Amino acid sequence: MGIEDAVNKGKDLYEQNKDKIAEAVKSEQAEDISDKVLDGVADFAKKIAPGAADKIDEIRDEADKAVGNQ
Repeated sequence: MGIEDAVNKGKDLYEQNKDKIAEAVKSEQAEDISDKVLDGVADFAKKIAPGAADKIDEIRDEADKAVGNQ
């Protein structure tokens, strides 16, 4: 099985399970995990670039809208 075969198999699996995947991404568990990860990344970024805290919070909030249920 070559790379192309693996990619095609991955695409097929995604197509067969995209409803389940979408449901999982919008779950409460995904929300909790994504909040922790995004908060950690945002805090780290603020330590590196303290003058950009407002922009970092804005980016964090936009990313949070893409994952979870809130």
